[in-house]
Amino acid sequence: MPAIRYVIIHRPGPNWKQGVPAFEQPGLQEHVKYFSRWLAAGKLMMGGPFIDQASGGTMIPEEGVSEAEAKDFASADPTVKSGLLVYEVRPWMAALHK
Repeated sequence: MPAIRYVIIHRPGPNWKQGVPAFEQPGLQEHVKYFSRWLAAGKLMMGGPFIDQASGGTMIPEEGVSEAEAKDFASADPTVKSGLLVYEVRPWMAALHK
């Protein structure tokens, strides 16, 4: 049975410093700490940057996290508030899974 998840896609925001590696961006560690809380609470299945690091990353919440909950959590991210990152929440069908 397909599972619907509301994935959070992050991209560089207006305060992203071009030419600076992702993990050297001021404040990015706060982003990691913030989403680690969701992981510890059992709300996040997995997340991380795209390999090229310049194009952002994705967080995949556990099944059962609503679109509203995903948007609320993502919008309160310190890096979103600071303009380092922007986010988008998109419905995603996990059609193939265990």
